[in-house]
Parts: sequence; structure tokens; C-alpha cells
Amino acid sequence: MADHDKTAARRLMLLRHAKSAWPEGVADHRRPLAGRGRKAAPVIGAYMAEQGLVPDLALVSTARRAQETWELVAEALPASVDSRDAVGIYEVAAKAILGVIRGVEPSVRSLLLVGHNPGMEELALLLAGEGEALPRLREKFPTAALAVIDFDAGQWSEIEPSSGRLVRFVTPRMLKQKQ
Repeated sequence: MADHDKTAARRLMLLRHAKSAWPEGVADHRRPLAGRGRKAAPVIGAYMAEQGLVPDLALVSTARRAQETWELVAEALPASVDSRDAVGIYEVAAKAILGVIRGVEPSVRSLLLVGHNPGMEELALLLAGEGEALPRLREKFPTAALAVIDFDAGQWSEIEPSSGRLVRFVTPRMLKQKQ
């Protein structure tokens, strides 16, 4: 768990899918990424790799736009990162997503969720009790944004509202401005 706060027992990374297209006649679950999304996802993936933000496990919504986001992000990460489809994070409320997190096996120390709004934003706000990036997070959780929250909990089942520290909140736009 590179770049992990040594005092934190668990790290949760919440990645909202990249910008999607809205093709006529295509069901929501099947919507693909837009061109802008296909450019943004690799930017976040490269940032994660450069910063050592490598998950032990990625739970990815079964929606096409989330799957495509993960594929583009994963290209920058080690091939050893385990990923699983997670139907339980598609179009559900934050508390339902928290239920999925609480069921993750204890051997996973660093977890990435690739999902959707409003769930990702609501979950980040529910879990992050502190962190200097909280004001930015409260403003907006744009597409392809990444929130990194550390917890002292020994098990995922012990994660509670407001118990995390928001240690990073980045967007592709922020990263491009730094270049």
C-alpha cells in the first residue's frame, strides 16, 4: 500500500466514472464514455500510479461507462490489481454502497470503488469527517474525480460515518493545470 498513511489501517478511494456520452436509444447502463472521458480517465490513472495510489482491490460498477473508466485507469496500474464487477454500487444511495464496503474481506487494505453520482459524492461526504479538501468536495464531485479517504478502523466492517480523513481530492482538470 504505497503512499499510505502509516497510521491508517484502511484506505478507500472513490472514483466517479469519467464523462459519458448520451447516445439516443441507449439504456443508461450501456452508455459509453464520451471523448472527454476517454482523455480524463488515463490522466487519473497516471496520477494514481505516480502517487502510489494502488488499490489491493477495485470494485467496479457494472455500467459500461464505469467499466470503460476502470479499463483506462488500470492501464497505468500494476497488472496485479484485482478487480471485480460490483452491481451493488450502480444507482444506489451512499448507505447501500457503505454496506458493500463493510463486506470487503479484511485482507484488502486499500480499496477502490469506480461508480456514479450521486452515490460517490454522498458516500465521500458521509465518511470524511475531516480533511483540508472537504470544502472542494462539498462544492462538486465531477466526473473522473478521485477522493482518497483513510480510516483507522481495523476492519472494513467497522467503517462508520465521519470516521475517515479525506487525504486527497483530485480532478483531471486540477492535474492538467499543474502540468
